[in-house]
Amino acid sequence: MLRLRSLPGLQSGPLAVVLLGLLPVIAVAQSTRWVIDPRTSLAWWQVNPNLNHLWATTCTGDPGWRPGEGRSSGWNIDPKLKLSSHGYANDDDTVHVPLFPRKNVQPICAEAVRGDVEVADRAHWRGVHGTIAVRGDALFTGEAMRDVMMHQSLNTDQFPEMQFQLDSLVVTTTSADTVFGTAVGTMTIRGVPRPSAAAVKLFPDAGGMRVLARFRITAKALADYAPKLHDLGLGVNTRLWKDFFFGADLVFQQPQSTAAK
Repeated sequence: MLRLRSLPGLQSGPLAVVLLGLLPVIAVAQSTRWVIDPRTSLAWWQVNPNLNHLWATTCTGDPGWRPGEGRSSGWNIDPKLKLSSHGYANDDDTVHVPLFPRKNVQPICAEAVRGDVEVADRAHWRGVHGTIAVRGDALFTGEAMRDVMMHQSLNTDQFPEMQFQLDSLVVTTTSADTVFGTAVGTMTIRGVPRPSAAAVKLFPDAGGMRVLARFRITAKALADYAPKLHDLGLGVNTRLWKDFFFGADLVFQQPQSTAAK
């Protein structure tokens, strides 16, 4: 608890009122730590054009997600989740990304995402830094052979995690209790670090702070991260793939010791 010691001749008056008025500002400016809740957080990727099957998630149990065409057997899919009538057509789509976003947060995800973030000044979102890590072998498209190839391309046996080192948050707009901005830092895939930036949206949800993040890179850059894609002869070689989106739907909670301060 922050206390003001009484000074001689300063028992009350305008100056005391000003000092007391600063207390809420001082409290807001205190550094806070937020930790990812792995059971309610997920990561995903999607290719443009998606050809009605090129996307994946770490939370395959989410009722708002479904695998694409050519999926393996055993999936229970909500009939309301329709695929495009264009099938495997080569249609650009950079708007519906991800194609099946999560609607409601539920603690049903695989524990594939971890990390924490420190915020020095939450009132202005300054001094934001931290680390987010995703297990590559927890990403699934819903088609067994495709998933094996994906994990091989990411060398998940040697590099089990993809990491984003967050260096700063640049706030662009705010609306009520929602913040929009850009997360700036370094993405490391297969041990290769590269400067990266993601569009982010922050808002209260699920008893904590929910963060929607989306990175966008060219398909050529994706091949630089995972050179084995060239050997597999996929859409990168034929220039069929144009963009690669990688994102996350995270729920951050404050540890009890921090929240109690």
